[in-house]
Amino acid sequence: MARRGVGTWLREGVWEIPLRRYTALLVTLALLAGLGFAVRALLHEDLSCAPGVSRPAGGDECVGVATGPYDFGQPRLRDVVRAIGRENDRLRPGGYVTVALMLPYTSTSPTNQNDIRHQLQGAYLAQYQANHDANGERPPIRLVLANPGATGTHWRRTVDRLVAMTTSPDRLRAVAGIGQSTDPNKQAVRELTRHHIPVIGSSITADDLANGQRGADPFPGLARVAPTNTDEARALASFAKVSAGKALLVYDRPGDPYTRTLQQSFAALIKGSPFESQPFTPPADRSEEGTTANTFRQITHLVCDTPRKTDTLLFAGRHTQLRQFINALGGRGCQDRRFTVLTGDEASYLTHEKDLDRSVLGRNLAVRYTSLAHPDAWTKDPARTGGSAADFAALRKLLTAADRGPVGPVGRVALDDGQLIIGYDTLRLAVHGVREAVPDGRTVPALTDVGLQWPQVKGSLRVDGASGWICLDTHGNPYDKAVPIVELTPAGGSRFVRIAWPEGKPPGKECLPPS
Repeated sequence: MARRGVGTWLREGVWEIPLRRYTALLVTLALLAGLGFAVRALLHEDLSCAPGVSRPAGGDECVGVATGPYDFGQPRLRDVVRAIGRENDRLRPGGYVTVALMLPYTSTSPTNQNDIRHQLQGAYLAQYQANHDANGERPPIRLVLANPGATGTHWRRTVDRLVAMTTSPDRLRAVAGIGQSTDPNKQAVRELTRHHIPVIGSSITADDLANGQRGADPFPGLARVAPTNTDEARALASFAKVSAGKALLVYDRPGDPYTRTLQQSFAALIKGSPFESQPFTPPADRSEEGTTANTFRQITHLVCDTPRKTDTLLFAGRHTQLRQFINALGGRGCQDRRFTVLTGDEASYLTHEKDLDRSVLGRNLAVRYTSLAHPDAWTKDPARTGGSAADFAALRKLLTAADRGPVGPVGRVALDDGQLIIGYDTLRLAVHGVREAVPDGRTVPALTDVGLQWPQVKGSLRVDGASGWICLDTHGNPYDKAVPIVELTPAGGSRFVRIAWPEGKPPGKECLPPS
């Protein structure tokens, strides 16, 4: 074989072969880089759910603040979310302020989802009313949905987004809703109010998620539509005449903000009881079943061991455990004895609960609770003050328009669990605070001025809510708020019993809290 020339060797050995290697290497690097960009793009696409909403890395929930008509993958929310979208779209950019309704929209519990839908429907109806029936009052209200996750785990991510919206063209001026009195929600409220964002709680009732306890205001700018657990317990006691020797307390240990303060309130009512209170320990996520059904079966034996004069069971727990307790009482040995279970507003979640054995409610067992609102409160037990049938009729009119006119559709509605009514009143209070804070000659209030309105919401400046008058004390808590006592029925739904009052009687016509 002939020897290659020096020129050929130089060309192939020095230039062409290395050049081919370098070219191949560069092509490979380019392909890898392109693949990396593609993977990142795909991952970004996977994490994005809708404008303002995304999945945290490693998570499967869409959390954040939905600035468009996004239903968080919940078909039952679709109609009302679209209605909100239509109302938001008609608002002129730059001419509105935003209120966020913060609830756990990705909850997998059908019971929770029913209540979320009802609160959202009520909030939308209040938004529509504020924008269309306000006699020219401004600014218009844009409503957006804020989701901290099913159990509030991602509250920090959502709160950070809400904070950013206060200085953007969104002009966020309040956060309403919040939902249950849980530790994550307590942290979220603390952080929101630390950034001077006014918060209006709809169904939070825990005493330690309120201002004014022992004179402190840890959540400046927080207002609440619902009474505290202490006020609910006082109203319940004035209705049921609870006494120490006739009641047994069953409570969640270690509890959460709602169950702990309800337990403390009930314990104060029966101070000196001859019976030891009976604890149960649920899963950390109290919407899960856990093994507490076994505990409740055992507690029913102790219930039957009490003297016959004991006829009241005070229950401080969440709705899943309440349902288990009721079902267990259906199999108790002392069927000949009549018992009444008294509990807080969490029982409203059982109004449409399919796993509740309602047949036990007709066997010497009654379940009564303090509801946040009820549609029959102002028609079947009208009080001279504290609320009126006319105030509730305004909501009824909106619901009729939602069925027949441009207001709806909003999806299937229900009023007997009180959530739609309380959602409506919550946003009405938010609108009141926003509009009262608008300075002369301006159309948009300063963020910090909205929360300063709460101490003046009383007297002629009260909000005439569909759930009753909303008169706030200097700490943002409702004073002597109407508390409907409601009973679960064997046929399904609930039955209104009577209005009760934390002060034992309705407020004066002036609705001015005492010093």
